[in-house]
Amino acid sequence: MDVRVLLVSLLCLGSSVHLSSCQTYVLSDRDGLGREFDGIGGLSGGGATSRLLVNYAEPYRSQILDFLFKPNFGASLHILKVEIGGDAQTTDGTEPSHMHYENDENYFRGYEWWLMKEAKKRNPNITLIGLPWAFPGWVGRGKNWPYDFPDITAAYVVNWILGAKQYHDLDIQYVGIWNERNFDSKYIKVLRDMLDKVGLADVGVIAADGDWSIADSMIVDPYLNDSVEVIGAHYPGTITVKEAVKTQKKLWSSEDYSTFNDEVGGGCWARILNQNYVNGLMTATISWNLVASYYEELPFGRDGLMTAEEPWSGNYVVDSPIWITAHTTQFTQPGWSYLQTVGHLEQGGSYVALTDGRGNLTVVIETMTHNHSVCIRPPLLPFNVTSQSATFQLKGSFASISELQVWRSQFNFKTQKPSFFEKLTPLKLVDGSFILHLAEDEVYTLTTVRTGQKGSYPDPPRSARFPKVYKDDFNVRNPPFSEAPNFADQAGVFEYYINMTDPGPHVFTFRQVLTERPITWATDAAQAISVIGDYQWQNLTVTCDVFLESVKTGGVFIAARVNKGGDLVRSANGVFFWVFADGTYKITNDLAGETVLAEGKSGTRAYVWQTLSLTVEGQYASVQLNGYPLWKNAVVLTPKNGWAAIGTHSFELAQFDNFAVVAE
Repeated sequence: MDVRVLLVSLLCLGSSVHLSSCQTYVLSDRDGLGREFDGIGGLSGGGATSRLLVNYAEPYRSQILDFLFKPNFGASLHILKVEIGGDAQTTDGTEPSHMHYENDENYFRGYEWWLMKEAKKRNPNITLIGLPWAFPGWVGRGKNWPYDFPDITAAYVVNWILGAKQYHDLDIQYVGIWNERNFDSKYIKVLRDMLDKVGLADVGVIAADGDWSIADSMIVDPYLNDSVEVIGAHYPGTITVKEAVKTQKKLWSSEDYSTFNDEVGGGCWARILNQNYVNGLMTATISWNLVASYYEELPFGRDGLMTAEEPWSGNYVVDSPIWITAHTTQFTQPGWSYLQTVGHLEQGGSYVALTDGRGNLTVVIETMTHNHSVCIRPPLLPFNVTSQSATFQLKGSFASISELQVWRSQFNFKTQKPSFFEKLTPLKLVDGSFILHLAEDEVYTLTTVRTGQKGSYPDPPRSARFPKVYKDDFNVRNPPFSEAPNFADQAGVFEYYINMTDPGPHVFTFRQVLTERPITWATDAAQAISVIGDYQWQNLTVTCDVFLESVKTGGVFIAARVNKGGDLVRSANGVFFWVFADGTYKITNDLAGETVLAEGKSGTRAYVWQTLSLTVEGQYASVQLNGYPLWKNAVVLTPKNGWAAIGTHSFELAQFDNFAVVAE
């Protein structure tokens, strides 16, 4: 027995003074069980949050995946939810659609297919979910709205589910509607009918991935109610509404957390994993995001269960949320049931208990204090937690349990020496009872399950900045992914391309492929742009060969010091060197092209390869075209630093080759 548990047992049993501080909590199945547990998960997408993960070299990439998905090792996730790419900006970048155009189908774009297969390889029982944030423009028939033609939108989504099975042998178990946007009852019914007609009756519909308001509509519309299997809400603050409970549907926190993954982030995750059920009867909680694998200076940097943002160095960090997740996931499975006897501790904190119905019992206790468990949203009302002794009495079918395995995490904010997911000596029960002394900011798991393990690998390589000298000629005949390493699309979609019409050095290129503005989720830029490199770069030279494919109207750029991305990309500043198919060029201080620093004639035209070069040093920018100076020393006062980038003037076809950066 843990020494501290033993001492508290003696104190509580031996003194009436101490006995008064030992509240008793009964854990029993005598009066039946609570709701069925559906699992803990992570979300890749919404958007491009796993972008850099695919670029990691082995063995580090597999190690990261093991910490996320391998059973009894790390987070051991039960659920993987992914974005159904829609070609538009969805927080930290764009994810490519399986159908850029109506007559186009390609089920190998992006990295979500790969990620789902890697998750399934480690945990064949993992639950897979797809959800659109955005849609290709053709779905809306000219409108920035996906619901006017519900048959078209439903067919587009169903194709993704069918493609997952046909090309990757992936069974998608659930699909959502439109992330955090208005739901449309007619569309939900059309989607349900279409799923049924093509043999996907087992695919459940989650709605509406926003607030709980769809419950009101479901109560008065039996057809809608029958079409929805799960009511999913985002950032519910651990509470639900009575209308949602009244539907008797599964209730999920289908997106939650979104908090910087330091120890306070781990505390947020610990609190909501328990209290989403205790307060809100939510039987699944899904973290946005799965892994922080995007440039940290993009919106919501490091808001993942762990951090893997340096494929060039191989460095990654197993942050505290991984081990907080393990407290539940390693000792439960979807299909277990919560006990009805769950609740809050008298001096603050909460406890849940789950069973497989075959004698196993898992109890998870958290005592996170307010300031050490604040999530990014919603605001957290004040509450108090103090250290306490708690007696737990097992009754019903659990009364005969004589020993529980014990796992503990201590955040130790005062000493700043946390201890996560530590296996303690098994706890011997006396007449089905045990006593714990619970300090502030702790998580305990007590369980009959003996398979838990704190997995580990040798330390990954040390953190390093992005290389100051970087080149990519895109000469990859059979690329493993559709996107070139380290480029992070922020508007538009850039893909490897085989240029069959070029007999010379530009057969393998990088191409912007969108020709129509998508149905957007964020306020997308009117230009296409992909960023790369070190956000701290100040003085650098960017060089790239470019190929305009739009006669007269076409335009492309290379850029340095780009200071914004994600859903803020529309207002990005930097130094942008543009050339146009009408024979002109300009240097601007912004992606929108409104702040012009220099402009003139360039002689550029479509269907001819040109070499652009941009040098920014201090407050001056100079540009060259095909080795000849076009402009020297344009004055650039801000921004002082940012990424390098390539892009197009509009949603238009254009190619890029032989990209290079040399930074000081």
